[in-house]
Amino acid sequence: MTHFRLWKPHRLLAAASGLLLGGGLACLPAGATSYEDLLRLMEQRQCPRCDLAGADLVHAKLEDVDLRQARLQRANLGQARLDGARLSGADLSFTTLQGASLRGADLRGARLEGTDLRQADLAGALLDPGALSRAHWQGARGVDHEQLSFGELHNAGVQAAQQGRFPEAEAYFSSAIRREPSAAVSWVARGLTRSEQGKTQLAATDFDYAASLYAAGGEEAQAAQLREAAVQVSASPDDPQGGGSGIGSAVVGGAMGAIQFLLPLAAKAFMPLPF
Repeated sequence: MTHFRLWKPHRLLAAASGLLLGGGLACLPAGATSYEDLLRLMEQRQCPRCDLAGADLVHAKLEDVDLRQARLQRANLGQARLDGARLSGADLSFTTLQGASLRGADLRGARLEGTDLRQADLAGALLDPGALSRAHWQGARGVDHEQLSFGELHNAGVQAAQQGRFPEAEAYFSSAIRREPSAAVSWVARGLTRSEQGKTQLAATDFDYAASLYAAGGEEAQAAQLREAAVQVSASPDDPQGGGSGIGSAVVGGAMGAIQFLLPLAAKAFMPLPF
């Protein structure tokens, strides 16, 4: 039998409902409203606008539940099953959803500030553009690049590059470039990641195009430095084994400070270099 531990009585009623957890615990902070909402969710599998803030629902089985506009901030839904859940407009700020399955879930309009979505499965999930910009979604599966904003894509590439995952970083920067073709910073960043993989000719092309963008913006000094970087990188042969020599980072680092191109965009707001 599934067992529940609640802050209030009626444990037998909760256990008999048995709709949420498989051998887990359902804990809520003290408060009649939260307790009653949990019972409603278990019995009816729907609880729009309900108050489950701070609830401990690890491993909860919540497929297809209706939690539209629910208060779930700071709840623990790690490893929960939320496939097909209706979470539009829900407050999930600072909620733990690490490793949760959210396949096909509706998260449009949900508040995701500080939400932990690391290693979550988001395949087919519905998200507003830019919704993940303040969430933690490293290692999340099924993230549709088309649903991500330019900033989310670029910053994801930065994080992957900082962790040495250069092929993944290159893919993110490529998506960022498709979203904002005039963002010189993403062209430089992709050139750096390609150089680290031994793709020196592609890296040189990126640096050269970034130079043209800087020149168009009146930043001729940066443009000249990047053109020189492109020449030096192109002089090094491609490495088919993907073992880059780091020449791109060395050249750009000496000229302009490569580290500045591999910082999240929020940090770049305080730097003099143009985007």
